[in-house]
Amino acid sequence: MTISLIAAVGKNNEIGCGGNLLCHLPADMKHFRDITTGCTVVMGRKTFDSLPKGALPNRRNIVISRQLNLKSVGAEVYPSLDKAFLQLLNDEEIFIIGGAQIYEQTLPLADKLYLTKIQAAFPAADVFFPPINPKDWLVLSRETHPADEKHPYSFTFVELKRNTI
Repeated sequence: MTISLIAAVGKNNEIGCGGNLLCHLPADMKHFRDITTGCTVVMGRKTFDSLPKGALPNRRNIVISRQLNLKSVGAEVYPSLDKAFLQLLNDEEIFIIGGAQIYEQTLPLADKLYLTKIQAAFPAADVFFPPINPKDWLVLSRETHPADEKHPYSFTFVELKRNTI
């Protein structure tokens, strides 16, 4: 099983503010959808609650929550990452999609990172992606997009693989 983290991050590793994404980048939403469709996505309860339409379609949705009686339509709920991972052993690749605590717990286990690096700082942000040691990662691809009428900030899609040397 390949464990991949996917996130959009600001210049200071910001990932959210007040339960919302930092900004609306349609190309990032499409990129996220293209990469994760048909796969398993793992998230914390707050991330699940922030999804505007509930469970993400065409994906197996896994929610990590200590609330054992939590009812999440279209999602499987597990009390811990360990218990969830036992159910995912046959998955080729799983995607960790947030929030901060889940990213922090899974970064040491991650094989790949799919980051959208937004070229802006978000001072009001209250949720952050854990720091990444660049020595631990090899860049597989990088694709930069300028700001335009649909995208208020320039951004770069970066795919990284854990450096095993």
